[in-house]
Amino acid sequence: MKPETTSTSVSAVIREALAAGDGVVRLAPCWVPRSFLMPGGRLKLDPRDLYILGPHRGGIDERWFSSTTKAANGPFTADDEGLSYIEYQGSKVLLKDAIELEGDSFLGAEVMRQYGGWNLLCKFFDNLGPIPHHLHQTDAFAARVGQKGKPEAYYFPPQYNFKENNFPYTFMGLEPGTTRDDVRRCLERWKEGDNGILFHSRAYKLKPGSGWQIDPGILHAPGSLVTYEPQVNSDVFAMYQSLVEGRLVPWDLLVKDVPPEHHQDLDYILDMLDWDANVDPEFAKHRLFEPSPVGPADAMADAGFCEKWIVYSTPHYSAKELTVFPGRTVVIKDAAAYGLIFTSGFGTFGKHQVETPSLIRYGQMTSDELFVSAAAASEGVRVTNQSATENLVLLKHFGPGNPDAPTQKRS
Repeated sequence: MKPETTSTSVSAVIREALAAGDGVVRLAPCWVPRSFLMPGGRLKLDPRDLYILGPHRGGIDERWFSSTTKAANGPFTADDEGLSYIEYQGSKVLLKDAIELEGDSFLGAEVMRQYGGWNLLCKFFDNLGPIPHHLHQTDAFAARVGQKGKPEAYYFPPQYNFKENNFPYTFMGLEPGTTRDDVRRCLERWKEGDNGILFHSRAYKLKPGSGWQIDPGILHAPGSLVTYEPQVNSDVFAMYQSLVEGRLVPWDLLVKDVPPEHHQDLDYILDMLDWDANVDPEFAKHRLFEPSPVGPADAMADAGFCEKWIVYSTPHYSAKELTVFPGRTVVIKDAAAYGLIFTSGFGTFGKHQVETPSLIRYGQMTSDELFVSAAAASEGVRVTNQSATENLVLLKHFGPGNPDAPTQKRS
């Protein structure tokens, strides 16, 4: 299938797709490689296709959802890498183009007026081992290289974490008492192999069904659980660890989003750290999240479903996990547009037949990812679990401005 190319044909496909799906459109899988990481093999991409883009690109260890953000993935990045496509009757149009052309129909006029677009990037990432200790810049530092800062959240979906892989722990922040000079010495040892920065951090065991909130400027080295990650739509980062599982991390990945004149400026690089947040002695108390039911558990169970907030407390994004019990039908309303990915089961979502695939070839269409317009979300979508034995489970990711999202961390 070839993507549509003119604004007229794009708009026509968009309007037809929205009308045919009562405001719900189907999205194609969006795969992203990372040259400095090793894929964990749990995203249901066929093992034959993990390195389909070539060894110089690395393995595919990420699947991006409802994405209007191009991946910042080096000189070999494809023009549409990281961008989601709407698929409708053999035609494909970029979700990015759809929202730019018909944003009011997707997100609502008020969201478009206030935020100018979707402003969310959400993904699964799946690695065999840990990611280097790194941070994402604040808005102030990201603006110096023409980008946006990036807070992000983690949730570990149980359906994808049937295997922990090599290191199901994440180093987060810095040990209380760590000094600026301690981190400076680590940067000065970059060319000596392991620069020792993890000696100044704490590792937390990761638990499926829980999650974390990581704000800009906080160091973190995500472990080897499959991670569902809503975040601001930016791909800025800076790696502060020089060696991971015997693999060298080039200095270029530390200064990827640093102005050229500061590439050797250790003071500038240290300034990117949010020091108070990194050395918080109650780091887990403030940043570890357990799911929070959206309403009374008994009432939901009687109605045939369970829904929980799994990401909240920040104005930038939020996420829910919806479980519909075997053989049940529910109508679910939401206060904002959202993207979604199914993690278990099969059935119907509005007019769309949905199912979670067992194995996906690169470039193959699936029936597990959708985007729900603001109007459809507000009206309510009928969801039916057609299995007699298995739960139908989906994750819903919202951009900024969902008025229903809790603004405080719940105990």
